[in-house]
Amino acid sequence: MVAEKRKLQRKNFSYYMRVLTKDTGELVGQISDISTGGFKLESSKPLPIGVNMELCIDQVNQISQKSFITFTARTRWCDRDPYDPTIYNVGFQLLDMTPADYDIFIKMFNAYGESKNPHHKTNTDYIWG
Repeated sequence: MVAEKRKLQRKNFSYYMRVLTKDTGELVGQISDISTGGFKLESSKPLPIGVNMELCIDQVNQISQKSFITFTARTRWCDRDPYDPTIYNVGFQLLDMTPADYDIFIKMFNAYGESKNPHHKTNTDYIWG
């Protein structure tokens, strides 16, 4: 097993929030977990690793006066989802974000991030006696 390299706490993301390309508004994916330095999203297509992307997150008006935040992030990894082979999990590292938008990002982390629990469920976990 590969040793964990992350130093920042990660949380599952409990709210549906889309990530779009800044220029075209094309959907890149939905956030599935978050840390103070980046996020993982679920995408319908694989993304190249090591690429800087200009992105925006919309629907932040639930926690802010703004309806979206913009930033630059780099793809760090991309893997097919182990439970749903039609989805790709993509890790992003934040590179550049205004201080005001970063404050909103931290509000997202605190408001919608939930402590991570390992996936140990089996089909018997869903059968009620």
